[in-house]
Amino acid sequence: MLDYQAPLRDMQFILEELADLAAIGELPGCEDASADLVSAVLEEAGKFATGVLAPLNQAGDQQGCRLEGERVIAPDGWQAAYDQFRDAGWIGLSLPPEHGGQGLPKLVSTPVWEMWFAANMAFAMLPQLNVGQTEALMIAASEAQKATWLGKIVSGEWAATMNLTEPQAGSDLAATRMRAEPEGEDAYRLFGQKIFISYGEHELTPNIVHLVLARLPDAPPGVKGLSLFLVPKYLLDDQGEPGEKNDIRCIAIEHKMGIHGSPTCTLSYGDEGGALGYLVGEPHQGLATMFVMMNEARFNVGTQGLALGERAYQAALAYAKERVQGRDIISGEAGKPIIHHPDVKRMLVSMRARLMAMRGLLYTAAGWFDLARHATDTDVADKYRRYVDLLMPVAKGWCTEVGNDLCDEAIQVFGGMGFVEETGIAQLFRDARVITIYEGTTGIQANDLLGRKILRENGATLRELVADIRETATQLGAHERLGDLAVALHDQATLLDETADWLLAHKADTAELYAGAVPLLHLLGIACGAWQMARMALAAEARQEKGDDGVEYLQNLIELARFYMATQAPQARAHGHTLRHAGTVLSRFDTGAL
Repeated sequence: MLDYQAPLRDMQFILEELADLAAIGELPGCEDASADLVSAVLEEAGKFATGVLAPLNQAGDQQGCRLEGERVIAPDGWQAAYDQFRDAGWIGLSLPPEHGGQGLPKLVSTPVWEMWFAANMAFAMLPQLNVGQTEALMIAASEAQKATWLGKIVSGEWAATMNLTEPQAGSDLAATRMRAEPEGEDAYRLFGQKIFISYGEHELTPNIVHLVLARLPDAPPGVKGLSLFLVPKYLLDDQGEPGEKNDIRCIAIEHKMGIHGSPTCTLSYGDEGGALGYLVGEPHQGLATMFVMMNEARFNVGTQGLALGERAYQAALAYAKERVQGRDIISGEAGKPIIHHPDVKRMLVSMRARLMAMRGLLYTAAGWFDLARHATDTDVADKYRRYVDLLMPVAKGWCTEVGNDLCDEAIQVFGGMGFVEETGIAQLFRDARVITIYEGTTGIQANDLLGRKILRENGATLRELVADIRETATQLGAHERLGDLAVALHDQATLLDETADWLLAHKADTAELYAGAVPLLHLLGIACGAWQMARMALAAEARQEKGDDGVEYLQNLIELARFYMATQAPQARAHGHTLRHAGTVLSRFDTGAL
């Protein structure tokens, strides 16, 4: 079984220095996020992740879930762990106090969710859905609906899901066929099937609240005809408690490559007269509301990439320090651990550099969420709302792709033993493979980045972001020891400006542009990673100049930034070359010749 220890030192450094926890804690509604409280939260979350969730991870993978009739049975230990998780109030960490949450900033909850996903991703997918559903209901639900449902969802007493995908539709929500027929004044009867529903059925909670996209009888075609419905597993009795079973059945669970402990269900609605549901928000406006939940889910999936990469790195590092193999090519000595082999060392340093770049980006973006929501200066709030919108595809798409790469490299460090299930490292690779797919594939994220985020506003927010990156490069240049990082970051900013120029000049060349959308996403991800690594080096240098303790740790952060600039940053230009040139060839390539 792979051990896991929350990287608290790295987490706190980035929270304090890159995401500016102190400034976030001064925002209205965020005042409780003191340094002492946040430190205590992280410490307790680390203990729970290490002591309760991590020991269940491999056993949950091996046992998986099973379908008995219409009942889904979770792995052994899941119920006790969920009860502890719920009773400790972890679900409501960043959710509204008026509904039983603790109201802490998203910046505080993000490293906590990193721990949950790293310790046991299949388990953590269950409470994560409650957070996303709360965000959606807060936006669109009526006051009566909020009063009825939100308290139970925020506390975790009842579980939550989102139901988008159908067998014939896949990611194309315009092809949704689920129908909703009026039933009285406020209710509807739903008919159809939904697939790929994480935790769509289980017995870990006494009720499950489904948010379901469906069409009303007068719905226009396409995504503009989708409405959102709240459909509980059990209808509520006069006391507001689960009563009669609703007309929803789990007819299958998927046999998956990974995340075996998370049941992925096919749900059938309306086999016996229609599943009773309640409209959330306005008719035909369901997709906009569901995107609130999807955006929350996409950010969390990006965090899963970071988390699984961290777990894989920790395992690979521990193995490399213990595994004795071959002769040290530098000293010629035998009997030394493989971490002394240059290529193994290269892989490990590369893994750590990319982890810190992802962590810097995701935590900083979490702080932007808080600024967008709580800043009293409307210009500041608007700026960071636009930054979140621009970089959400990168947070999801790039971080999950890098997470996959890190799990793959960890297997390489293990060598043959990485290919053996008993070591546990293969599970991380299998679990990670889905994160580039669900909640929107990397290709979908890239199309969103290109079309809805950059081209739609003629690159305005991207230019603003580049200006901030250049400002960081200028700050680096003011430090004699960091001049090389300043040059490297200026190069990344120049590349982004050149890329924006090219995109806007070829705005009409749709086939060529979208053929290069994924390279564009990688380019922006690498450049933003370079920006965060540069900011990390600046902060580490400033702490050294103040004479802070931990000189070795701080200097290693600076060297890690240099390594990122030497190994990862140059790849951004390669992706830029692909973006500008490969699309032309691809657009004229005859698919019949494939």
